Amino acid sequence: MIRFTKGHGTENDFLIVADPDGTFRPDAAWVAAACDRRAGVGADGLLRVVRTVHAEGFEDQASGAEWFMDYRNSDGSLAEMCGNGVRVFARYLVDQGLMPAGEFGVGTRDGVKHVVVPEQGDITVTMRVPRVLDEQAQVWVGGEWQQAVNVDMGNPHAVVFVGDVAEAGRLLEAPEFKPASVYPHGVNIEFVAPVAEHHVRMRVFERGSGETRSCGTGACAVMIAAARREGAPRETPYVVDVPGGRLVIVERADGRVEMTGPAVLVADGELR
Repeated sequence: MIRFTKGHGTENDFLIVADPDGTFRPDAAWVAAACDRRAGVGADGLLRVVRTVHAEGFEDQASGAEWFMDYRNSDGSLAEMCGNGVRVFARYLVDQGLMPAGEFGVGTRDGVKHVVVPEQGDITVTMRVPRVLDEQAQVWVGGEWQQAVNVDMGNPHAVVFVGDVAEAGRLLEAPEFKPASVYPHGVNIEFVAPVAEHHVRMRVFERGSGETRSCGTGACAVMIAAARREGAPRETPYVVDVPGGRLVIVERADGRVEMTGPAVLVADGELR
């Protein structure tokens, strides 16, 4: 029996498995089966909670983070980073008494992320300094190729601006993009429409998971692309609406991005 907790951040949902000593090594097939929405519990991904000193290859982060977030997409593939996942992970640590409420670090494959976790309410995560890359790509949208903004948030994002997010269609399969060389390991694709000044709406197709109700790193990439497009200065907060809720994102003066949003734990159970 493997005990788990189910949680979500703006309806981007995760299975959380505690593995403090780093002895549980789920393979891709196990993760995919557990995340299957018909034959398993169902989730967009798996968060393995391991002490950083036991996180193979990332032990050097232990001085800045007691706990490491080992994140897997719903197909079992590894992901560098998950913004909504970090908030849910941090809420789990506090809920389980593994960390006190307040500010602390969380280890990830994209380095230590600092979080501020109140006893109740929204959680703020300090993300990396984003990079808008010069390499150009296009995404097939509504029967034509549209230019994408290439944003690195520790994982790759192609941000496409549209008049209405419905133009993305049903998103049952990964949208086409070209050239493939720009994203050799795949890409998360965001479709973004303006709502008001410093306020946008987005949908996302995540590599390894499909369309999800939210994507934290994707929302950060969208905020950066929108701010550059509008000429907004740093310290300008943006509201990013996703199908599962709302995130508030700001690029600080030093270039780092802060994301604030909910994290909810909804159930505990056991996997056979």
